[in-house]
Amino acid sequence: MGTHAMTTASPAPTAAATAWYPGDRPAAFTPPQILSTAVVIREAVHLVTAPAEPGIGIGVGGSTGPAAPAQQALHLIGTLPPLYPEWLGDRSFGEAHGVRFPYVAGEMAGGIATAAMVTAMARAGMLGFFGAAGLYPDRVEREVAELASGLAGKPNWGINLIHSPGEPLLEEQVAEIALRHRVPAVSASAFMSLTPAVIRTAVSGLHRGPQGRVLRRTRLFAKVSRPEVAEPFMSPAPRPLVRALVERGQLTEDEAELAARVPVAEDVTVEADSGGHTDNRPLTVLLPAMLAMRDELTARYGYDRGIRIGAAGGLGTPAAVAGAFALGAAYVLTGSVNQAARESGLSDDAKAMLAQADVADVTMAPAADMFELGIKVQVLRRGTLFAARATRLYELYHDHESWEEIPPRQRARVEQEIFKAPFDDVWAETRRFWQRQDPSRLRKAEQDPRHRMALAFRWYLGKSSRWAVSGNTERRADYQVWCGPAMGAFNRWAADSFLAGLGGREVVQIALNLLEGAAVLTRAHQLRSHGVAVPAAAFAFRPRRLA
Repeated sequence: MGTHAMTTASPAPTAAATAWYPGDRPAAFTPPQILSTAVVIREAVHLVTAPAEPGIGIGVGGSTGPAAPAQQALHLIGTLPPLYPEWLGDRSFGEAHGVRFPYVAGEMAGGIATAAMVTAMARAGMLGFFGAAGLYPDRVEREVAELASGLAGKPNWGINLIHSPGEPLLEEQVAEIALRHRVPAVSASAFMSLTPAVIRTAVSGLHRGPQGRVLRRTRLFAKVSRPEVAEPFMSPAPRPLVRALVERGQLTEDEAELAARVPVAEDVTVEADSGGHTDNRPLTVLLPAMLAMRDELTARYGYDRGIRIGAAGGLGTPAAVAGAFALGAAYVLTGSVNQAARESGLSDDAKAMLAQADVADVTMAPAADMFELGIKVQVLRRGTLFAARATRLYELYHDHESWEEIPPRQRARVEQEIFKAPFDDVWAETRRFWQRQDPSRLRKAEQDPRHRMALAFRWYLGKSSRWAVSGNTERRADYQVWCGPAMGAFNRWAADSFLAGLGGREVVQIALNLLEGAAVLTRAHQLRSHGVAVPAAAFAFRPRRLA
């Protein structure tokens, strides 16, 4: 079980098979026997009964056939075929993205999902997204060029395109980089509505295949947590947006015509209670609603192939992953648990904090990129004061029209406890940043004191995540570490195993163990649902090194 090599399965029973003949392994009827046999997932398992044994037993190996009174045979009830982690999701996911496993390492922002992480996932037959959000375009360009060179010819990697309602130019720049370097997959996240950048990414390169089928050059994933946001991604691209891009010379007439025949995204990741941008919705409520919507829209628009619905959020244990697949997920995407992996771009100091987190050690805090809108992200609470301090800044912004309007005592507390610098120094640094990033924000700040205050407060929110990445221990109390409850669940599951320490937390080992465990638990559920008295211990897969 500690390898993913293919094994020879027992022959399937013939139509006349009514008996199972043991080989070198007897049937399992007692709890210890069932426990040791239930974990055999890569061989067929036979459900049998015997006159002298209570209940239903399970047999592995041997042979099946007609009952022969002269031979020692057990009555055969049925046979469960081999079960592989590769088979847990939708087979079309592997075919579309050139992967072996239905598993994605999500796009943790600020380069925390590094090029090294994406490369490791691609080479292991999985899919990973580089965390481009929050990075300067020139940094994104360098990382994408490195990935495109190192993974040349591989279709199973991508980058993130995050919604930037206050910086549409940034969206356009990242989309341009993805298209210029022919990035195979792009994950659009935190979008509240479709934008020209996301439509251009989805529609550019559409062409007809040999049988007239519409083929994509760039495969767009959409990460969503609300049905009203998901519906536009599962629908054809809006004609006005497409026509505007044609008029700008960014799409061809042929691409515009084909856009009406396919959804904007053929892979939609349903994000439940997760780290970062999240609506904290339970997956068991959200995923079935999205699956029903998918079926409705597929019928409405007459697509010639299905939309795959994946699951994200709260997936930190094999049981959670198995549950997501049982709900109907085509693939799973993990995020929080990968931040403590060796390949993560987060500092060792912040990783150590994550490794101590429990399931309740998370909270919501204002988001840097959507501060003025009151949008929140889920972050680590244990060991950091970031959430409380960021919330205080938002309250001051909400209640006052300018920095100068805030009472002097409160301003002094912000400078001393949060900024740890005079406001004027913070504003000077903020001004230099926006001069490079988007000078129009400075012009607005000159006319609107409240906007100037918001930009200065965003300085703290932006810096706090960078302090966590760089490991600025002097600002440890201000670390902003995006994290969902899955991190605490993972830590509890990994305790006392090779995954407990940071040195053993490799992103591929995390993925293989979650998938292997999910397959083992799925087999245990199959056996129990067919009447086998499966011991509770069969649902407690422990981490182990997997090849």
